[in-house]
Amino acid sequence: MARLGFGAFLAPHHPIGEHPMLQFQRDLDLVAHLDRLGYDEFWCGEHHSSGWETIASPEMFLAAAGVRSQRIRLGTGVISLPYHHPYNVAQRMVQLDHMTGGRAIFGSGPGALPSDAHTLGIDPMLQRDRQDEAITIIRRLFAGERVTARSDWFTMQDAALQLLPLQEEMPFAVASQISPSGMTLAGKHGIGIISLGSMSAQGLTSLATQWGFAESAAAKHGTKVDRKNWRVLLSWHIAETREKARAQAKDGLLRWHNEYVVGTLQRPDTDPFKTPDEAVDMTGFADGAASVIGTPDDLVARLKDVLAKSGGFGTIVGFVHDWANPENTFRSWDMVARYVVPEINGYIAGLRRSQKFLIENRAVFDRAGQAIMAKIMENPDAVEAMKVTAAPRFAAASAALPKLGKTG
Repeated sequence: MARLGFGAFLAPHHPIGEHPMLQFQRDLDLVAHLDRLGYDEFWCGEHHSSGWETIASPEMFLAAAGVRSQRIRLGTGVISLPYHHPYNVAQRMVQLDHMTGGRAIFGSGPGALPSDAHTLGIDPMLQRDRQDEAITIIRRLFAGERVTARSDWFTMQDAALQLLPLQEEMPFAVASQISPSGMTLAGKHGIGIISLGSMSAQGLTSLATQWGFAESAAAKHGTKVDRKNWRVLLSWHIAETREKARAQAKDGLLRWHNEYVVGTLQRPDTDPFKTPDEAVDMTGFADGAASVIGTPDDLVARLKDVLAKSGGFGTIVGFVHDWANPENTFRSWDMVARYVVPEINGYIAGLRRSQKFLIENRAVFDRAGQAIMAKIMENPDAVEAMKVTAAPRFAAASAALPKLGKTG
């Protein structure tokens, strides 16, 4: 079975009230924490409004994150391409790649918040076409071409990058919601996908259909898409027990849903929760729930189910939120790394087989112990030494010796 990558996605979603400088510092601390725990990827987004989402330049944040980490890959999740001149985006991504030692992943989108597009005077109907156009230009620049192009929103004259990415081929990924546009764009260009719509029950159930859009577009344009380059987003908060997870997450979850999702974004067909426990029940335990609030075993079961229903993908990306306090949030990511990742990827399967073999073949090893004891009994000095090593204060040593003649 192919191993599943594990990553984190920071929009961010931070409740208004805390000092923004300290939020940035804690987010950078989280990157370092995830790097130490062995996570594969970290993503952060670009937003310019809403109050809750404070990172305006993912490249700047990830450059700082690169200093605090060693191996984790750093993805823009995402740069809203219609907001920027494509040449400037290409330059910044190249610089990020060099500053992070070749760890950059270029994720792009059309722009998620209508308020951002409104601020910049961009017609929402143009955003997806502009993203497509910009990807084409940036890929040509990354390939070392000198590009002359004129559009209704940018002009380039004999433009070439004086510095190319450190990576021979920087990974590209596009954001996909529930509509087919993101998947179709990925298929057209033969690049990766990060599915953000999977945070909803509808998005989870449509993953298999979504992948079909990518494959159809790839066939149409003579490209290829690979499931290993497909990332799926999922929300979770993990603790030792479901009761602990519920207690830790419920108040922050209620605030996030009622104040941000309903109150700020005003998503249609979304109602506020009445109590913190209702928030947990509807988010983590209702039929088709798209989030896991529980134990490592609960998350393992959910991941196996999503993998089966989707047909498989390369990386699961956990959504970073402030449902719990910072200590319990960091602990949640720690538990996923320690107990979920090895279970999903089979890292401890060999240990279980080794234990099982020993248990099932005890008679063989008892015989070996008897042979050792026989040799010891042949030597009077060794027999005397056993009287000492078998004493209670040498329990660790005596535990390794067979207890012959034991009855009952």
